[in-house]
Amino acid sequence: MAIFADMYKLLRTLLFLFDAEKVHYFSMNILQQLVKVGIARNWIQKKFKPKSFPVNAWGLHFKNPVGLGAGFDKNALYLKELALLGFGFIETGTVTPLAQQGNDSPRLFRLSIDKALINRMGFNNDGAEIIAGRLQRYREESSGSDLIIGANIGKNKCTPNEDAWKDYLFCYKTLYRYADYFVVNVSSPNTSGLRDLQEKSALHKILTTLQKENSANKPLLLKIAPDLSDAQLQDVIDLAEEINLHGLIIANTTLDRKNLKSSKALTTESGGLSGRPLFTKSTAMLSKVSTALQGDTLFIASGGIFSGNDAREKMKSGATLLQVWTGFIYEGPGIVKKIVDALSD
Repeated sequence: MAIFADMYKLLRTLLFLFDAEKVHYFSMNILQQLVKVGIARNWIQKKFKPKSFPVNAWGLHFKNPVGLGAGFDKNALYLKELALLGFGFIETGTVTPLAQQGNDSPRLFRLSIDKALINRMGFNNDGAEIIAGRLQRYREESSGSDLIIGANIGKNKCTPNEDAWKDYLFCYKTLYRYADYFVVNVSSPNTSGLRDLQEKSALHKILTTLQKENSANKPLLLKIAPDLSDAQLQDVIDLAEEINLHGLIIANTTLDRKNLKSSKALTTESGGLSGRPLFTKSTAMLSKVSTALQGDTLFIASGGIFSGNDAREKMKSGATLLQVWTGFIYEGPGIVKKIVDALSD
C-alpha cells in the first residue's frame, strides 16, 4: 500500500497542474471506464478493501464508519465505482428540486500548502427527479450491495427562504424510496441567504415538516456550519432535543481564513474552506455538541480527516461515523483502507 501511496503522490502532482473541477470529472470518468474491465475491477476492489469494522447506527448496518461526504458525487453518477474503494457509505447531493448550473467557473481551488480546498459550487446538480432515477437504477442493478446511501438535500437558488421548506419536502419525497438517510443542508456558504435558514424558526419549519412525512422513521440529520455563534449553536441543540433529530453532521465548510499559508490570491477566493485547517474548529464543535446532546442523537464528523489518528480524535469527541472529502483528494483512493485499518488495530 505504501508503494501505491507514493505512486498517487506523483499522479497527484501531475493532476494538480490542471483545473480542479475538470480533473475531478476526468479522474472519475477514467475510473468508471476502468472498472468495466473485470480484471481491473477485481484488482481495485481487492486492493482497497479495508478490514472489517462494522458500525450500527439508526438501525442501519455500516460495513465501516468511513463515508464520502456530499458534493463529491453530486449526481449519483459514480456509486458503483466509489463503492469499490471501500466506503461504508456515500452521501449524494446536495440535491435541489430543479436542476441548476451553480456558480460560474472556476469555482473549486486547491490550497496545497494548507492541504485544503475552497469551493463555491452553488448546489450544481441535475435535479431531484433525475437523481432519484439514478438511485433507483443503482438499487436495481446492485441488489446485493451493502453500501449505505445518504441524500443531502437543499433549496434552489431562486426559491425564497420563506418557501424553502417546500423545496426540502419535494426532494425528500422524491428521493425517499432510494435513500437510507437524509441530510438537510442549510449551511453551505455558496447559496446567497442559505445560512439564514440555520435560524431556529426557519429550521423548525423545515425539520418538523420532514418529520411528519417520515413514516418509516428514516434517519434525518442536519448539517451545520462551523461558524455558528454560541447562541445559534445552542438553538440547534435545543431544536435537536425538541424534535428528536436523529443526528448532526459537524461540520460544513468554513468562511474562516485564519492561519493559512497559501498565497493571498488563493486564500481570498470566496467560498467555503475545507480540509486540514477545519480540523480543530470542527472537532471542538463536535465535542461541545455531543456533550450537550447525550442520548439518541448520533454524529457524523466531517472536516479535516486525513488519517487514522484524525479519525480516532473525532470518535473520542463523540462521532459515530466519519466523512472524508478533501482528505480523499490529497491522500488518494487508499484513504478508506488506511483509516479503517488503523481504527481496527
